[in-house]
Amino acid sequence: MHNPASKPFDPSIEVSPNNPCPFLRGLVGEGFVDGGTVPLGTLAQTIADASGEKGPKKTLARVQVRGVALIANGARHLLKSFWSGAQLDALRGGPLDKRGAGSRILGVDGRVDEEEIARFASFGRNYPDPAGGVEPGLNASEIDIFMRDNLKRAGDAARWYYPLLMKFEWPILLKIMGKGEGENRYLSVADVRVLFNQRKFPERIEQRIIAEPVTTRSPVRRFAGGLAAALLVLALAILRFPDQFQPMLPNFIGQFLAPPLPQRVEARAAYWLEQNWSLEDRHWFHHVSQGTATFPVPYNWFMALEQPRLHFFSQPGLLHDSSHLERFGFIPSPQTINTDDTTLRRFGYANVYDTTKPAPARLWDPPVKWDTPVENVDGLPVGFARMTGVPDPATGRQGEDRIGLTCAACHTGQIHYKGVDVRFDGGPAMTDLKKLEITTGLSIAYTLYVPFRFKRFADRVLGPSASDADRDVLKQKLNEVGTFLLDWQKTYEKTIDGKKTWDNKEQQDTEEGFGRLDALNRIGNQVFAQDMVLSGLGDFEKNLHAQDAPVSFPPIWTVPWLKYAQYDASIEQPLIRNAGEALGVTALLNLSDNYPKNTLFRSSIEIKNLHWIESLLAGSSPFPKKQFSGLTSPKWPSEIFSDDAWKIDGERVKRGRKLYAEICAECHLGPVNDPVFDAEFPDQSVWSSSRWESSGNDRVLNPIQKSVKGMGTDSAQANVLEKRTVQVPGFLKLDPTQNLNAWWNCNLPEVSSTDMPYSLGLMVLVDIVSRKAMDDANIKPEEQQAWWGARKNCPNPGPQPPDPKEPRPWYRARPLNGVWATAPYLHNGSVPSLYWMLSPAAERPKSFCMGNRDYDPKQVGFAVVDGESCNTGQTRFSTRASDGSEINGNSNAGHSLEGTPGPGKDGIIGRLLKKDERYDLIEYLKTL
Repeated sequence: MHNPASKPFDPSIEVSPNNPCPFLRGLVGEGFVDGGTVPLGTLAQTIADASGEKGPKKTLARVQVRGVALIANGARHLLKSFWSGAQLDALRGGPLDKRGAGSRILGVDGRVDEEEIARFASFGRNYPDPAGGVEPGLNASEIDIFMRDNLKRAGDAARWYYPLLMKFEWPILLKIMGKGEGENRYLSVADVRVLFNQRKFPERIEQRIIAEPVTTRSPVRRFAGGLAAALLVLALAILRFPDQFQPMLPNFIGQFLAPPLPQRVEARAAYWLEQNWSLEDRHWFHHVSQGTATFPVPYNWFMALEQPRLHFFSQPGLLHDSSHLERFGFIPSPQTINTDDTTLRRFGYANVYDTTKPAPARLWDPPVKWDTPVENVDGLPVGFARMTGVPDPATGRQGEDRIGLTCAACHTGQIHYKGVDVRFDGGPAMTDLKKLEITTGLSIAYTLYVPFRFKRFADRVLGPSASDADRDVLKQKLNEVGTFLLDWQKTYEKTIDGKKTWDNKEQQDTEEGFGRLDALNRIGNQVFAQDMVLSGLGDFEKNLHAQDAPVSFPPIWTVPWLKYAQYDASIEQPLIRNAGEALGVTALLNLSDNYPKNTLFRSSIEIKNLHWIESLLAGSSPFPKKQFSGLTSPKWPSEIFSDDAWKIDGERVKRGRKLYAEICAECHLGPVNDPVFDAEFPDQSVWSSSRWESSGNDRVLNPIQKSVKGMGTDSAQANVLEKRTVQVPGFLKLDPTQNLNAWWNCNLPEVSSTDMPYSLGLMVLVDIVSRKAMDDANIKPEEQQAWWGARKNCPNPGPQPPDPKEPRPWYRARPLNGVWATAPYLHNGSVPSLYWMLSPAAERPKSFCMGNRDYDPKQVGFAVVDGESCNTGQTRFSTRASDGSEINGNSNAGHSLEGTPGPGKDGIIGRLLKKDERYDLIEYLKTL
């Protein structure tokens, strides 16, 4: 080894090509360490010296380096590494060697590829050199993009732990060799070139190492230091990479880590399908506020929160980063549609298909002229909206802007196929809102308790020059939010623990996962429990109910013209449906009598926007044209893909059409968009069906309703409104019998004004809140009446006339237009594809994974293997728990094609289909 006093060195020492680490090659090349086996302590101290850190930070750096060096040669060499040291000439092929998934600057022969250095430089820009002038370099964010692109380029060759390795490579180089401060700290391309080509560090780094002589430690201290390093690195790896480690940990530890998420896969192309909406309509729907404050902090706080993950050599990404939110299943969206075609095309907006002209004109004139397009200035994904000018519903005091989810967050879908994203409005989202809810809470907790994080948060919210007093106030407010969230979670768990369901079973949450949400129970918990508490009302936590009836997000094309939109045919009145959804997604609401009387039931609901959304979805009347004109269902995207699997087989379609008439039309009625079917089977045409009912000057389609018992499908969702009850304070005077009978002539029997069925309580409360919102918005009485229309806010009476063979509760059967875009199937998302939907129920997969998986155009949905292992971050759907017991809400029985329906054959709806018949029917369903 060189004597430090003899500097400068001639960097001519040979370095083995089997040492692929540029930093270690520099240490060997300049003689700071030997090229063979180097004691862990020597290596750790040398690199810590190079970092320039002092005190505890330097100690931490040494421990981290020891931990990484310990595993550098692989598990088989742990003991040798522990006692003797890392073998720097035997790193090739070990855990630290990314086998071509890294930068590829250094080849396996030890030669430097200048083209790869140029590629590295292309990710950066020019930075002001502290010594004067400017030079090319990369900051932390650009290095992160560079490393992610390396992984993307590697494709299937990249392993799950490679991101971990990368965090101990380029970010360390930035930490040690970087110039500048803060976000302007950059890694010089020139320094990188010298390091790789000459194995030489900048002089400032050399001087740091020279100034700190390496000391030899006793075996005992070496053992203690190595053990501490191993334990610390393991703990840091768990905290930094929760996606891999969190599922392995017991809950009392795992709850402090961010839930695992699938890796973001950047699409090589994206397309929004043509659905009869203009570009302006689509972007407005994606980002218009419904008056919701879904997230528990103001808008600018949310934009300042960081992801609850630990980064040791760079700052963590922001919670709102689109690339982060996409991992929860959200769809990226441009800041504005008033931009260039290249940007629009990147988001799938420029054209529907590259080979066709832009989307044609709409089939109707929208009833509302949008004053100005909704902007998405912070580049949030589809379904995120900013609510501006928010007054407190109780006090009227002006508050800060809030951020909430819109109906587009749950009712906008996309499928992935071989790197291409196909997107469509009104379809079921593949999001995991529970994981986002947990992540947001942890982000607030990390901001409060992780060192340096609150300072960065306050700098973003208040500005770097904010006073200590203002920072203290901000921290107190954030702490109040965090305390409330933690206390509320404890209250929820305490309330649910030991509480019984209507059939005397222990209440227990059912995992929602990607593409599912227990919307009905969540709305009830929000309105009849949390909103009560936030309004200062005590003892209404008892209204909480477990989230145990998750359902797939239903498609919303065509639904304005269906008498009942929900799976359980529970709500007829569109405004009540939409306002109830807004309340459930956390619109602000005052339910307190401690404020002036005219503030009771005041909310932040944007009632005009709710009305306009419904109008945009509906379009004009489908009669006399016999054609829907609002948001139409998406067409099978065969134009996008060249694979044979996407081509439509005309002969199969003909056979499938006949099968549809034989098997499907009885419940789902004739297709709404197939004139050939109408001509061949006129008696079954939906347009001549007697199920069209007059509704004012229009007609609505009353879908077929079938008994849950007879269908044999999971009953959990239908029983939420059927069985759940709530209690409310008397001063609210909800009086569902009196009010609903007076307003809608519902002919309800007498019901208590304080203890009532959840269904009636929700109907009357949302009704009152909606009327209050229209009055506060100065909507004239005659316009209010027009908005209500002729459809009532009364409980569903079920099939008419009553059919004793169809006892309550019921599910409704919707038209199947666009069914190809709605996987997984059944109301609870328990069947992964149409192929399994048309198979006997007993044969369906009972356990499969969801989240970030490719679409299967043959089976139409997701090709799964029963009991398959889930990739990192995916969620598992399973009909049974690990102990073999049935999971509430997760049955995939019923709606089974396996025989002749009849008495005593609940769940059987039709004859067994041969394999070819299944594919014939599937082929036809693709065309709807």
